[in-house]
Amino acid sequence: MSIGKTSYPYLTEGINVYLPRISRYVPFVYAELPLPKHSASLPREKLLAEEAKVFMAQLEASDMLFLFDEKGREYTSREFFVLLEKQLSTAAKNTVFAIGGAYGFHNSLYERANGLISLSRMTFSHQMVRVFALEQIYRAFSIMRNEPYHND
Repeated sequence: MSIGKTSYPYLTEGINVYLPRISRYVPFVYAELPLPKHSASLPREKLLAEEAKVFMAQLEASDMLFLFDEKGREYTSREFFVLLEKQLSTAAKNTVFAIGGAYGFHNSLYERANGLISLSRMTFSHQMVRVFALEQIYRAFSIMRNEPYHND
Protein backbone atom coordinates (compact mmCIF):
# COMPACT_ATOMS: atom_id res chain seq x y z
CA MET A 1 0.00 0.00 0.00
CA SER A 2 1.10 3.53 -0.66
CA ILE A 3 -0.14 6.98 0.27
CA GLY A 4 -1.59 9.22 -2.43
CA LYS A 5 -2.42 8.58 -6.06
CA THR A 6 0.15 7.84 -8.71
CA SER A 7 0.42 11.07 -10.69
CA TYR A 8 2.26 9.97 -13.80
CA PRO A 9 0.69 7.75 -16.48
CA TYR A 10 3.99 5.99 -17.22
CA LEU A 11 4.22 4.90 -13.58
CA THR A 12 0.59 3.77 -13.54
CA GLU A 13 1.37 1.74 -16.65
CA GLY A 14 4.33 0.16 -14.90
CA ILE A 15 2.22 -0.68 -11.85
CA ASN A 16 -0.41 -2.23 -14.10
CA VAL A 17 2.21 -4.47 -15.72
CA TYR A 18 3.10 -6.14 -12.41
CA LEU A 19 -0.25 -6.40 -10.62
CA PRO A 20 -1.67 -9.23 -12.76
CA ARG A 21 1.69 -10.99 -12.79
CA ILE A 22 1.86 -11.06 -8.98
CA SER A 23 -1.80 -12.04 -8.70
CA ARG A 24 -1.03 -15.26 -10.58
CA TYR A 25 0.93 -16.41 -7.54
CA VAL A 26 -1.05 -15.15 -4.54
CA PRO A 27 -4.08 -13.05 -3.74
CA PHE A 28 -2.57 -9.58 -3.94
CA VAL A 29 -4.09 -6.21 -3.15
CA TYR A 30 -2.46 -2.98 -4.26
CA ALA A 31 -3.91 0.07 -2.54
CA GLU A 32 -3.23 3.76 -3.02
CA LEU A 33 -4.53 5.29 0.19
CA PRO A 34 -6.01 8.79 0.18
CA LEU A 35 -3.89 11.67 1.32
CA PRO A 36 -5.07 13.37 4.51
CA LYS A 37 -7.28 16.41 3.99
CA HIS A 38 -5.36 19.64 3.43
CA SER A 39 -2.11 17.68 3.21
CA ALA A 40 -0.41 20.34 1.10
CA SER A 41 -0.75 22.90 3.88
CA LEU A 42 0.21 20.70 6.83
CA PRO A 43 3.58 21.03 8.52
CA ARG A 44 5.83 18.01 7.88
CA GLU A 45 5.39 16.29 11.28
CA LYS A 46 1.63 16.78 11.24
CA LEU A 47 1.46 15.41 7.70
CA LEU A 48 3.47 12.33 8.70
CA ALA A 49 1.20 11.79 11.73
CA GLU A 50 -1.94 12.08 9.58
CA GLU A 51 -0.52 9.73 6.94
CA ALA A 52 0.32 7.25 9.71
CA LYS A 53 -3.33 7.27 10.82
CA VAL A 54 -4.39 6.42 7.26
CA PHE A 55 -1.91 3.53 7.12
CA MET A 56 -2.76 2.24 10.60
CA ALA A 57 -6.48 2.17 9.78
CA GLN A 58 -5.71 -0.43 7.09
CA LEU A 59 -3.71 -2.77 9.31
CA GLU A 60 -4.85 -5.76 11.34
CA ALA A 61 -3.01 -6.62 14.55
CA SER A 62 -1.75 -9.87 12.97
CA ASP A 63 -0.38 -8.19 9.81
CA MET A 64 3.36 -8.26 9.24
CA LEU A 65 4.32 -4.75 8.12
CA PHE A 66 7.39 -3.97 6.04
CA LEU A 67 8.23 -0.40 5.10
CA PHE A 68 10.08 0.45 1.92
CA ASP A 69 12.40 3.03 3.42
CA GLU A 70 15.81 4.47 2.64
CA LYS A 71 16.96 3.58 6.18
CA GLY A 72 16.09 -0.07 5.64
CA ARG A 73 18.19 -3.10 4.94
CA GLU A 74 19.28 -3.61 1.35
CA TYR A 75 18.49 -7.05 -0.03
CA THR A 76 19.60 -8.78 -3.17
CA SER A 77 16.66 -10.13 -5.16
CA ARG A 78 17.42 -13.63 -3.85
CA GLU A 79 17.57 -12.38 -0.25
CA PHE A 80 14.25 -10.59 -0.74
CA PHE A 81 12.79 -13.85 -2.10
CA VAL A 82 13.91 -15.61 1.11
CA LEU A 83 12.23 -12.89 3.21
CA LEU A 84 9.01 -13.16 1.21
CA GLU A 85 9.04 -16.96 1.32
CA LYS A 86 9.50 -16.85 5.10
CA GLN A 87 6.60 -14.42 5.47
CA LEU A 88 4.32 -16.60 3.39
CA SER A 89 5.02 -19.52 5.71
CA THR A 90 4.25 -17.66 8.95
CA ALA A 91 0.97 -17.54 10.80
CA ALA A 92 0.56 -13.84 10.02
CA LYS A 93 -2.71 -13.03 8.36
CA ASN A 94 -1.14 -10.76 5.76
CA THR A 95 2.23 -9.46 4.76
CA VAL A 96 1.89 -5.76 4.06
CA PHE A 97 4.44 -3.68 2.20
CA ALA A 98 4.06 0.08 2.65
CA ILE A 99 5.47 2.97 0.66
CA GLY A 100 5.33 6.33 2.38
CA GLY A 101 4.89 9.78 0.97
CA ALA A 102 7.55 12.31 0.06
CA TYR A 103 8.78 12.53 3.67
CA GLY A 104 8.77 8.84 4.51
CA PHE A 105 6.98 7.58 7.62
CA HIS A 106 5.94 8.79 11.05
CA ASN A 107 7.74 7.26 14.05
CA SER A 108 4.59 5.33 14.99
CA LEU A 109 4.86 3.35 11.74
CA TYR A 110 8.55 2.65 12.31
CA GLU A 111 7.62 1.30 15.75
CA ARG A 112 4.81 -0.85 14.27
CA ALA A 113 6.95 -2.18 11.41
CA ASN A 114 8.37 -5.68 11.40
CA GLY A 115 11.14 -4.60 9.06
CA LEU A 116 12.51 -1.89 6.79
CA ILE A 117 13.51 -2.57 3.20
CA SER A 118 15.73 -0.29 1.15
CA LEU A 119 15.70 -0.66 -2.62
CA SER A 120 18.96 1.25 -2.96
CA ARG A 121 21.22 3.72 -1.23
CA MET A 122 20.08 6.14 -3.93
CA THR A 123 16.97 8.24 -3.39
CA PHE A 124 13.94 7.60 -5.61
CA SER A 125 10.62 9.40 -5.67
CA HIS A 126 7.97 7.67 -3.58
CA GLN A 127 5.93 7.20 -6.75
CA MET A 128 8.77 5.45 -8.62
CA VAL A 129 9.32 3.15 -5.64
CA ARG A 130 5.84 1.73 -6.27
CA VAL A 131 6.93 0.24 -9.59
CA PHE A 132 10.32 -0.90 -8.28
CA ALA A 133 8.74 -2.59 -5.25
CA LEU A 134 6.14 -4.39 -7.35
CA GLU A 135 8.81 -5.56 -9.77
CA GLN A 136 10.85 -6.99 -6.90
CA ILE A 137 7.80 -8.75 -5.43
CA TYR A 138 7.11 -10.27 -8.84
CA ARG A 139 10.79 -11.22 -9.22
CA ALA A 140 10.73 -12.94 -5.81
CA PHE A 141 7.77 -15.08 -6.87
CA SER A 142 9.45 -15.95 -10.16
CA ILE A 143 12.53 -17.07 -8.20
CA MET A 144 10.29 -19.06 -5.87
CA ARG A 145 8.80 -20.90 -8.86
CA ASN A 146 12.12 -21.36 -10.64
CA GLU A 147 10.87 -19.36 -13.60
CA PRO A 148 13.32 -17.80 -16.08
CA TYR A 149 12.46 -14.15 -15.28
CA HIS A 150 15.37 -13.78 -12.84
CA ASN A 151 18.88 -14.31 -14.17
CA ASP A 152 21.82 -14.73 -11.81
